[in-house]
Amino acid sequence: MTGSPSRQAVRALQAALAAEEAASYGYGVIGAHLTGQPLNDQLTRRGGRLLRATTTAPTYRLYALSTQPAKPGLLRVDTGGAAIAAELWQLPRDRFGEFVLDVAAPLTIGTVELADGARHPGFLCEGIAAANALDITHYGGWLAYREAQR
Repeated sequence: MTGSPSRQAVRALQAALAAEEAASYGYGVIGAHLTGQPLNDQLTRRGGRLLRATTTAPTYRLYALSTQPAKPGLLRVDTGGAAIAAELWQLPRDRFGEFVLDVAAPLTIGTVELADGARHPGFLCEGIAAANALDITHYGGWLAYREAQR
């Protein structure tokens, strides 16, 4: 015996992974919900699981919003956008609505396009909030901006 999994075991694992994926959403995170940030527990306590670090498609601008705790606002733009550092989380579908209820204005939930072209629910912000906020797009992400502020 070589220690290789049987075909039956591989199929069972594939079926389990497919069932888990069908019962969850991929969710794009770019700020205070990132790993190690103050609101990350809103994901983890609802069974959220980090899938990978990634970036958005290069069609967004990032703004430092006047919120407590401090949060960024992501806004899709026609021109002048950049790729923004992000994380893709898996969140159980039956906990998604509960999670969304914690999202306070000026943040919103919308569709965020990632660098690989995949589209997932994620954080965006109201345009009016970005109009009066500091544009921090050139930092490439929330954590880089926060680090530069230290």
